[in-house]
Amino acid sequence: MRKGKTVLLSLVLALFILSFSIAVPILVRPFYYAHITGLKLPEQTGLTFEEIRTAYDEMMDFCLGLRKDFSTGILVWSESGKAHFEDCRSLFLLDLSVLAVTAVILAFLVLWRLRARTDRAPAGLIAGRSFLFWGPVGLLAVGIVTAGLAALDFDRAFVVFHHLFFPGKTNWTFDPLQDSIICVLPQVFFRNAAICILAVLVILCAVCIALDARERRLKREEKN
Repeated sequence: MRKGKTVLLSLVLALFILSFSIAVPILVRPFYYAHITGLKLPEQTGLTFEEIRTAYDEMMDFCLGLRKDFSTGILVWSESGKAHFEDCRSLFLLDLSVLAVTAVILAFLVLWRLRARTDRAPAGLIAGRSFLFWGPVGLLAVGIVTAGLAALDFDRAFVVFHHLFFPGKTNWTFDPLQDSIICVLPQVFFRNAAICILAVLVILCAVCIALDARERRLKREEKN
C-alpha cells in the first residue's frame, strides 16, 4: 500500500515538473521578446518591435483566457487561424490546470511533513528510493529520448507534434497572407522554446534527485 503511494506521488511530481517546464516559455513573455531582436524580426517583416510585441501579447492573452476576443494587433488573421489558437488555448489552460492541481497536492504534502515535524517519508520506498527519485528519473528518461529524436530531425518532430496534439486538423499550416502572425513566429522560436522546456525539466529533476540523495544520507547518519 505504501509503495502504491510512492508510485502515485511519483506521478504527481512528474506531472508538476512537466507542466511547470511547459509553462515557463508560455508565461515568461520576455523569452519571446528576446527573439524579436535576436532574430531581427522587424527587419524581416517591416513591422516595428512594438507592433510585433503587441501582436504576440494579444494572441497570448487569448490563448491564456485573459481576453475573449481573438486579436493579433495590426496583423491580419483568418477564422481558420483563430480556430487553431482556440485549440492552443485548450492545451495551455490544461497545462496550467495540471500545474495548479499538482502544486496544491505537493504543497499539502510539504505542510503535512512540517506539521508532523518528522523526516519520515510519507510513503514507502521502492528499491530504497522515494518518489523524489522515481518521478524525476522516469520523466528524465522520457524527456531525453524525446529530445534525442527531435534533435535528429526537428522539422519532422514539429510536424509529428502537431499531428499528435491537433489530430485530423491542418489549420496549423498557416498561410502568411491570411494569418501574418506566423511571420513573427519562426520555427526557430519553437525550437528554442522546446530547448527551454527541456532545460527547466532537467534542472528540476536534478534538484529532486539531489533532495532524495540528501534524505538517504541523513537517514544513514541517523542509524550510525
